[in-house]
Amino acid sequence: MPTALTIAGSDSGGGAGIQADLKTFAALGVYGTSAITAVTAQNTERVTGVHLLPPAFVAQQIDAVASDITVDAVKTGMLGTAAIVDAVTGALERWSLPRVVVDPVMVAKSGDRLIAEDAIEAVRGRLLRLATVVTPNRLEAEVLLGAGVRTREDAAEAARALVARGAKAAVVKGGHFDEPEVVDLLFDGRAFHEFRHARQDTRNTHGTGCTFASAIAACLARGADLPAAVQEASDYVAGAIAHGLAIGHGHGPLDHFWAIRPWK
Repeated sequence: MPTALTIAGSDSGGGAGIQADLKTFAALGVYGTSAITAVTAQNTERVTGVHLLPPAFVAQQIDAVASDITVDAVKTGMLGTAAIVDAVTGALERWSLPRVVVDPVMVAKSGDRLIAEDAIEAVRGRLLRLATVVTPNRLEAEVLLGAGVRTREDAAEAARALVARGAKAAVVKGGHFDEPEVVDLLFDGRAFHEFRHARQDTRNTHGTGCTFASAIAACLARGADLPAAVQEASDYVAGAIAHGLAIGHGHGPLDHFWAIRPWK
């Protein structure tokens, strides 16, 4: 059975982070393992607390998994501080872990900041060069590049720039653009690929970015090439949003098991 490792924060509300990643791996037929970088107190409305784990312990979790279980793909999410980024990149290099999907998590759906300033530079300087693909939304791309990303043309330039900074490929997600279609734009280092879906009018989008990145990792773990992995991930997320769950009083979660739920 293919396996994937998620390195990310825990979401007590269950909709994003480690919880979303493991649900996605399971839904897509991949055995999920995890290294938790932070424990958050959050729900569908807000983040009320963040407790970062010691960087050495984050690395110890990765070492424990990689020393025993073959890791076919990796997804990184909330890393919090430069020290955690450094611990993660060191472990990725130490074990030569393949197919690394970097989701540069910076801000929660509620607007709460999830990463320190020094971590942004560490992601730019160290983590990007290990990325098989990096998957920012429009706002994350702006932070990573220090430049505005407001149009689809800007998104294309941002994807090129992220590859120039060391990532093998980049997907600039379309959810934060004010357009009737959501267009996820992949630059694979040679060519652009567009993945289009109709924009859905729903509040139940908590965990969309985590789910998209972990779906790409799951598909890569199963042996798909990158464009096929992004296509399947984009389709999967669109379906999960369409079947989103009206749980809580804020942004409800996706239904990660929408395609296989027997009672849907």
